[in-house]
Amino acid sequence: MIQNISLEKVLFLDIETVPNAGSWEDLSETEQKLWDKKTRYQRKDEISAEDFYDRAGIMAEFGKIICITIGMLEKNDTLRIKSFADDDERKILQEFGELFNSPRLRDVILCAHNGKEFDFPWIARRFLINGMMPPSPFQMFGKKPWEIPHLDTMELWKFGDYKSYISLELLAHVFGIPTPKDDIDGSMVSSIYYIEKDLQRIVDYCEKDVLTLANIFRRMRQEDLLKRNINLD
Repeated sequence: MIQNISLEKVLFLDIETVPNAGSWEDLSETEQKLWDKKTRYQRKDEISAEDFYDRAGIMAEFGKIICITIGMLEKNDTLRIKSFADDDERKILQEFGELFNSPRLRDVILCAHNGKEFDFPWIARRFLINGMMPPSPFQMFGKKPWEIPHLDTMELWKFGDYKSYISLELLAHVFGIPTPKDDIDGSMVSSIYYIEKDLQRIVDYCEKDVLTLANIFRRMRQEDLLKRNINLD
């Protein structure tokens, strides 16, 4: 039962991703052809590969991470939050990866919303693409399912119903938690990054998501909402 999990061992996280290139024209001819092949069966006949490129930010082979936000619970029920954000994805991953050298994170449990389908594999793939090994909690090969230190609030909400999908925003609403989408949502991240060039606005959005994620997990345990404190040491 999730009530038996020590909350001090849970690392709540969320990532924000964008296409690796700002526009279709910025891709090489090879990359355009590979994108066309990758997405051919996902597109409707009337949608070209170029028109579909705005979805590149959800595919690790064609996107990059611009922000990773983490949160961990302190004993006074305060969630301490830290963000790693930069135009240089490798710098983000290096700094994020160094966290796992800490003794506190030796037996850490990762938690994200839809993390098993998106955040966790995305982070692991981008580590490899950048020539680095993913931190231990992201390595799954050879582990039994119950040995993988991953929690996913979407999976917890399904209760075995594999047809069910629920957004973080809707789950927050049904639990009476303030929405994290009061400024932007995920569909706006790419344009805010490439057109408005406002990375801090994206960081603020990512931090709201992590606080909301932690509060959803608390509600699932029938616990009170958390306070928030920025800058996790």
